Amino acid sequence: MTTEINTVAKMCHEANKVWCELHRDFSQPAWEDAPEWQKESAINGVLFHRDNPDAGDDASHNNWMKEKVDAGWVYGEIKDPDATPPTHPCIVPFGELPHFQRKKDSIFRAICHALGD
Repeated sequence: MTTEINTVAKMCHEANKVWCELHRDFSQPAWEDAPEWQKESAINGVLFHRDNPDAGDDASHNNWMKEKVDAGWVYGEIKDPDATPPTHPCIVPFGELPHFQRKKDSIFRAICHALGD
């Protein structure tokens, strides 16, 4: 993995963390403290946008959701990576996400496009 991809993934992750905190969600760790599965998810998102430059916010979410479902995650009211199986409240169609959650995909996509060239 290139340093550039990792740097963009880190920036996306940190922007997501700040966005969540603005909405009183303090569950996101800093990049340095994030588990490997979370870093890999951000890297996969950056690669998705690099390979699919015309993909919209909904496609970004669908890509993330497919990754989670393929890894065994299921819908749950609370994000719990330690549950069996792990749960996440965003494993729903893009249109069913709260506005603040949809904006995370928009921010992620915007950073990828701004820094990916």
